[in-house]
Amino acid sequence: MKTYRKTLTFELPRRRQLVNITGQVADCLRESGIKEGLLLCNAMHITASVFINDDEPGLHHDFEVWLEKLAPEKPYAQYRHNGAEDNADAHIKRTIMGREVVVAVTNGKLDFGTWEQIFYGEFDGMRPKRVLVKIIGE
Repeated sequence: MKTYRKTLTFELPRRRQLVNITGQVADCLRESGIKEGLLLCNAMHITASVFINDDEPGLHHDFEVWLEKLAPEKPYAQYRHNGAEDNADAHIKRTIMGREVVVAVTNGKLDFGTWEQIFYGEFDGMRPKRVLVKIIGE
């Protein structure tokens, strides 16, 4: 069995943003040379997320509105966590959207369903954050 590991780094200009990282993850798969196996992709920060969904701007807007209703950024005083950093809402948003995805690798390609894409969700941006890509297989 072969293994592959790579860290992707993102520093987004806004506090909250969704980025399609499918191409970068597919590049990792090609670099790995693995044809059959499993790919894990996970955010290595507790205020960021990796998830699979459709790359449709209206849906991304809906995520933003929905998440802000569930865990509004302000007022900062509503959260006990806030103090040194005012990012409690980002921790909650990450928990809702998830930490990682696992994708089957078949014939050297990401084995997706229709419309599936991998996204990096940033909920407390404007500083470097890492995403781990780990692939195991043959």
